[in-house]
Amino acid sequence: MAMAISSGLPAPCSLLMATLMLLIVQAQSITRHYNFNVQMANVTRLCGTKGIVTVNGEYPGPALLAREGDRVVVRVTNRVAHNVTLHWHGIRQLRSGWADGPAYVTQCPIQTGQSYVYDFTVTGQRGTLWWHAHISWLRATVYGAIVILPKHGVPYPFPPPHEEVPVVLGEWWRADTEAVVRQALRTGGAPNISDAFTINGLPGPLYNCSAKDTFKLKVEPGKTYMLRLVNAALNDELFFSVANHTLTVVEVDAVYVKPFTVKTLIISPGQTTNVLLTAKPFYPKANFYMLAAPYSTIRPGTFDNTTVAGILEYQKPGSPSMSSFDKDLPLFKPVLPRFNDTGFVTNFTSKLRSLATPQYPAAVPRSVDKRFFFTVGLGTLPCPANTTCQGPTNKTQFAAAMNNVSLVLPSTALLQSHFTGVSRGVYGSNFPVTPLLKFNYTGAPPNNTNVAKGTKLLVLPFNASVELVMQDTSILGFESHPLHLHGFNFFVVGQGFGNYDAVNDPAKFNLVDPVERNTVGVPAGGWVAIRFLADNPGVWFMHCHLEVHTTWGLRMAWLVLDGSLPNQKLLPPPADLPKC
Repeated sequence: MAMAISSGLPAPCSLLMATLMLLIVQAQSITRHYNFNVQMANVTRLCGTKGIVTVNGEYPGPALLAREGDRVVVRVTNRVAHNVTLHWHGIRQLRSGWADGPAYVTQCPIQTGQSYVYDFTVTGQRGTLWWHAHISWLRATVYGAIVILPKHGVPYPFPPPHEEVPVVLGEWWRADTEAVVRQALRTGGAPNISDAFTINGLPGPLYNCSAKDTFKLKVEPGKTYMLRLVNAALNDELFFSVANHTLTVVEVDAVYVKPFTVKTLIISPGQTTNVLLTAKPFYPKANFYMLAAPYSTIRPGTFDNTTVAGILEYQKPGSPSMSSFDKDLPLFKPVLPRFNDTGFVTNFTSKLRSLATPQYPAAVPRSVDKRFFFTVGLGTLPCPANTTCQGPTNKTQFAAAMNNVSLVLPSTALLQSHFTGVSRGVYGSNFPVTPLLKFNYTGAPPNNTNVAKGTKLLVLPFNASVELVMQDTSILGFESHPLHLHGFNFFVVGQGFGNYDAVNDPAKFNLVDPVERNTVGVPAGGWVAIRFLADNPGVWFMHCHLEVHTTWGLRMAWLVLDGSLPNQKLLPPPADLPKC
């Protein structure tokens, strides 16, 4: 799926200014149509062939290209035996929650043989996002990049690259991932880990039988390339590095940041990062590995502790641009941090800052209308009567919760229930705003680790400014949790380790240039504070983007009420909205 994308932003000359300005205005409102057929395809990786769910037979799926301001219309037709939905991860979906995609939250799934049109406008966003299936574990193979170019005539706030290349990091199982998750839910145990990581669907030469399935990026000396990184892995945060080259971070989650340069970065599932890589000024007579490997603090527990490799190769002077890989050249390998290097992760994330310029301001809510405190972590549920489980004990099964509520998805869509006013028996509006049971969250865990199950929403008035602190807990061990909020960007105003101190920690919040994003890691054994403006009516999912934790119930939903003005109200559902 490696593809180069030219920014192609013309500079108008004075003689044609009026004509070009007219064309630019017209170009701002282009409607882009895509047909996504969800279908099975046979794919061979790691010496084995299996049938996987794909879009249009492609793995990874096709990149979706748009410009800021474009309307995007995607007709999705389900030709597989599974129910399907697609989520456009990071797209704000202003008043268009029906197009957001999480199953049983904003829509019922698209059933076999049925179609649904996702119709949304890209408003005030430019950069890299991504799309993926949002039901069960189908996103293991159903995903692709979203590339949003700036409006015509608007340059990047950094030197334009020679070429732009999506680099989508994924995860591969030899087994059918739907069978993997079914077995885990049946036994109450942890699911089997993946067998490999991938770069643009390819595992690379460090895995058996995979040298021919290697992503290769060919560069020219002295040129600058923008890598549009996406972490589409199901259950692993990943370090990424290119040997003997530096990476200048210029954007995360489709929001520009103050540029900074690193040798290695960390990217969590759900996150995107744009980096500039400048090739060496002269032909180096060498090739260079680009590597990705997991960051994990799971103790006890297992994770896929393998490494995916792609290769950066230089075009040899005087050779054709598509000349074959020279295996006789030296091949350099970067040194990645240790798998549990939380210090590295903290140091990297602390460098992320919004541009906070007049053109790209950091509109951080300075005052707060609603304050919330959520515990985020694992827990247990009792085994069904007269059975044993493979959870932490043979009498318990793994679970996860926010404020001790493990969300049970209903059999109909929450958004539809809200819109039609038929919520009785579907959901309650009493999600706890603080933990019902307070304990030393990062100390010795409580004796009772069971969570409560329920379908509860947290209601927000339109345009409320919200501050949310999310606290990791020691129950079943510290772990980093990448939390994704649908329908909004938020500002990461503070983070730390240990228990959040509501008296002293707010004084250290960054309200000037905090990073703005849609997915943030709750630090292992620590907390993170975010702020956002509830300016988008609808029902909005928030969940851990480690798929195993979402499956166990580490998820909740916000209900943002309509405002008083016509342009502050949720639009009616489309006629083809799927039925449950």
